[in-house]
Amino acid sequence: MDTQVTTKFKIVKPSNDVFEAIVSPDKIGNFWFSTSSERWGQGKTITLKYEEYAAEVMITVLEMVENKKIAFSWGSNDEETMVTILLEEVDETNTIIEVNEKGLKADDPEIINKMIGQKEGWVYTLTCLKGYLENGVHTLRASILF
Repeated sequence: MDTQVTTKFKIVKPSNDVFEAIVSPDKIGNFWFSTSSERWGQGKTITLKYEEYAAEVMITVLEMVENKKIAFSWGSNDEETMVTILLEEVDETNTIIEVNEKGLKADDPEIINKMIGQKEGWVYTLTCLKGYLENGVHTLRASILF
């Protein structure tokens, strides 16, 4: 069973704007986490916080290619997954962003629910990113109620 989750969006902004929104601690709070401990960079361990949910996660940035790719791992040792964000600049005003998350365990009895949850999370995150970058909307993030 392939447990990789993939989500793809078109964002009407150049790839540099999309890349910066993700890696910049000054921008990430407008669409995703409340805070990022520092600017993302290859080899760095970053602390991301959701103040609204009293949650914190640490990621390890495994690979970065400016304006093209960000790969990181997150989760506990027994449930660590790898996320790869690919940016394809279609032209100077359009970027395709693709998020792939892999590493979910196929033998987990909750695998279907986890895959659906991750897919929903990425669709929501990219929707917030699109709203922020294209229209300046920064009030969508942290709107999910549990």
